[in-house]
Amino acid sequence: MSRIDFSLYLVTDRRQTGGRPLVPLLREAIAAGLRAVQLRERDLATSPLLLLAEEVLRLTRGHGARLLINDRVDLVMALGADGVHLRSDSLPVAVVRRLLGPDRVIGVSVHSVDEAVRAESEGADFAVLGPVYNTSSKRSYGPPIGLPPIEEAGKRCRIPVFAIGGITASRVRDVRRAGAFGVAVISSILTAECVASATRDLLDATTS
Repeated sequence: MSRIDFSLYLVTDRRQTGGRPLVPLLREAIAAGLRAVQLRERDLATSPLLLLAEEVLRLTRGHGARLLINDRVDLVMALGADGVHLRSDSLPVAVVRRLLGPDRVIGVSVHSVDEAVRAESEGADFAVLGPVYNTSSKRSYGPPIGLPPIEEAGKRCRIPVFAIGGITASRVRDVRRAGAFGVAVISSILTAECVASATRDLLDATTS
């Protein structure tokens, strides 16, 4: 049985908040039902990232949500966060599993079905596959892959596969129908005028 009990996964980027502080927006999203956050502020040095992670962890813990920290296994261990999210070129999943133990969650970003299958074989708990649609935040990872790889990954993988890249509430049904377990988003929540409403719309779409 999957240990992943969320269908909406918010990846943070404080540069996409329109100048608004990140943590209050996360508070709004979590209050609206969000249950998983990936803290992904790769340009922050260790000390400010640690302080931010501590603040976000207090928030998620207070609402029964999960916090995964992008790539920083050391911070996950230092803070006792719920898990880590690895890039495709990060430490191998098997190595991270030995460091974190069996109870922490490991997610992996992948850009092909074969990478998703490999992540599963190495012990990942879930994979995030994309970019599915065109989006400025994922252009460096290549052109959109479309829905067929989501469908193939859903058939070949036993772990949950989340779709990322240009995901909006109106597109959630299509990616779920293709076989995605859930969706990962950045701008669909963080750029929204009302974060709570955007979160509820996405949650409604993932459960309908």
